[in-house]
Amino acid sequence: MASAVVKLALVALMCIVVAVPVAQAITCGQVTQNLAPCINYVKSGGPVPAACCNGVRNLNSQAKTTADRKQTCTCLKNAAGSIPGVNPNLAAGLPGKCGVSVPYKISTSTNCNN
Repeated sequence: MASAVVKLALVALMCIVVAVPVAQAITCGQVTQNLAPCINYVKSGGPVPAACCNGVRNLNSQAKTTADRKQTCTCLKNAAGSIPGVNPNLAAGLPGKCGVSVPYKISTSTNCNN
């Protein structure tokens, strides 16, 4: 379950973290914790759980610095391979479904150093 949470977090948060800055250092644990409620959605679709969007918005608001965005992106990419069955299209659309705008496509191929 933790692996699935990490992968989902990686895919969805990659977009969010790379796009928005934060004053505190973000950890992979925080990324995973915030995005855990999104795992079933990015695997199966259906309605996005409120707790998932709350996590997406929370991470977006926490990722204020370039370092935080890069760290979140890296956490998401490292987790992406550990959750089987994640639908990349659902993961890519998650920020928009939660009302969060990011200036790039959410993808495991995103370069976290940019």
